[in-house]
Amino acid sequence: MQRTITRVLLVVFGLIELPVGLWPLVSPGGFYQDFPGFRTGWVAMDGPFNEHLLRDFGGLNLALAAILIGAAVIGTTAVARLAALATFCFGLPHFLYHLGHVSHFEPVDQVLVIVTTALGAVLPLVVALIPGERATPATP
Repeated sequence: MQRTITRVLLVVFGLIELPVGLWPLVSPGGFYQDFPGFRTGWVAMDGPFNEHLLRDFGGLNLALAAILIGAAVIGTTAVARLAALATFCFGLPHFLYHLGHVSHFEPVDQVLVIVTTALGAVLPLVVALIPGERATPATP
């Protein structure tokens, strides 16, 4: 079984992925112009609008949210690690891309982009490395 911290991290990570998945599916143009919503449009600064790509990105993030939250509900360590691996498989290339493509952002946005995408690669590793709870022997 998972430790409580594993479940909490899975749910928090899933809840972060949920709006990142829904927003481009509901409003690809809005996501393109305004993501992350509290700074200048990070997506718009990185190239021309592509609705297909944004909808695929939204679907992927929505799928990750379902996997992460589902893993917390199922509660086994193996499923938590599988969800973490799936998230890492997306998070690492996403981080590596942004690591080399931030020069056109303002300095504060450069830091925010690098930090947030780095968390997307590091947090899944943390979740995967948290040991499961030890089974306690049944008392007769």
